[in-house]
Amino acid sequence: MGKTIRDESTASAYWAAVNTFCALKDVHVIADAPVGCYNLVGVAVMDYTDAVPYLENFTPTSLTEKEIASSGTSEVVCDTIEKLRAPGRQLILVSSAESEMIGSDHEKMLLMKYPDVRFFPSNSLGENEWQGRERALRWLHEQFDDHKPARIESGSVSIIGPTYGCFNSPSDLAELKRLIEGVGGRIAHIYPFESSLCDIASLKNSDVVVQMYHEFGSELAGVLDRPVLQAPFGMKETEEFILKLGSLLNKKDEAAAFMKEEKRTTLKPLWDLWRGPQAEWFPTIRFGVIAAESYAIGLKIFLQDEMGMQCLFSHDSAKADNTLVRSEIQQKQPQFLFGRIVDKIYLAERDAKTRFIPAGFPGPIVRRSLGTPFMGHSGMIYLLQEIVNALYDMLFNFLPINRQTPSAETPAVKVAWSGEANALLNEMVKKAPFISQISFGRELKRKAELLAIKQGRESVTPELLQMMM
Repeated sequence: MGKTIRDESTASAYWAAVNTFCALKDVHVIADAPVGCYNLVGVAVMDYTDAVPYLENFTPTSLTEKEIASSGTSEVVCDTIEKLRAPGRQLILVSSAESEMIGSDHEKMLLMKYPDVRFFPSNSLGENEWQGRERALRWLHEQFDDHKPARIESGSVSIIGPTYGCFNSPSDLAELKRLIEGVGGRIAHIYPFESSLCDIASLKNSDVVVQMYHEFGSELAGVLDRPVLQAPFGMKETEEFILKLGSLLNKKDEAAAFMKEEKRTTLKPLWDLWRGPQAEWFPTIRFGVIAAESYAIGLKIFLQDEMGMQCLFSHDSAKADNTLVRSEIQQKQPQFLFGRIVDKIYLAERDAKTRFIPAGFPGPIVRRSLGTPFMGHSGMIYLLQEIVNALYDMLFNFLPINRQTPSAETPAVKVAWSGEANALLNEMVKKAPFISQISFGRELKRKAELLAIKQGRESVTPELLQMMM
């Protein structure tokens, strides 16, 4: 019997191809896909996130049962191509899971009838979105590079990776641009997010290449044969990024001056927060992360290694077993959880008091503002600001407010506690966020005593407490 998968963590390689190719200005994607895939997924689901805008350069062949069951998809593909052909527009045909299941391979047909149209087998059934993006970027280079020797443009920097469907990419990209320009670099290409097909051939002319995500882009970066830097998270990585970029661009003095100015301006709130009373809370904060690899690594580095918070777990969502993730979340109940909508559901199942912070897809979350970065120096300030605000908000919930609603029910008689029950209560309280432990313990004790009275018990036992867990 096959393994049951609880909650899919990534989209398929089909959507990876769509999100990669549609980012190019002069490309129109034809999806060899069934009726409904455009209206249901291409517009509705994706538009509920910050992933993509309305995709004007995306057309499905809208396969029906007729094509899938008997006639095949070649005829409807040809009809779609005829309708979309136009000067200056590159058509790319992409297979979907449905067309792959019936063995549709249009490579030979296109070579014979439409040699200017390219076919990309998405391998939707075999690869996830990160593997799909990796292969799509490499394929574009193979198809559209001019294969001429590189002519290095001094001081130029190209960023590889920003595509539709990457969480929070507008803000992180804006921060990455700010850092590069602060050092004195000239941004040549944002590929493929702000590029055209003609830009592919000039990627190799970049003085330096910046790979935005750990998840994909490394194969293309390797083919370009240029110095490669990884987009940074946290204090140490960002400073190293600035100074290394300055060295590669022969702008060491500019990089040093920019770093000095960063400490005086962008990073000043960090020192203010560190010197404030809330800094005493940082070592008590327990957090968890379930996100794409870049965020899973970066959040752990910044919050644990640099801010001294306690990382209970950090999982790459593409590789994590969601059944085990669900169990870990519910057992450890971190004070802060950076994750996806499925992780928020796991918290809700247990009525956990964890503060959830969106950090990945899937999830109905909008991140189109440029003011919510996770990467770089600005990302450090944004993240820490969110955490400190949440801590103060948590304290507000414990204020002795004179509420109009009736107070919570209290036990009518005194209920005894066994020594074992008290010990178990203390262990349960330790799992709660430090700031709320007193309040949490008091509420848990009240509920246990009410349950004991309801069941006709004279004392609270470990067994009764276990019933509440």
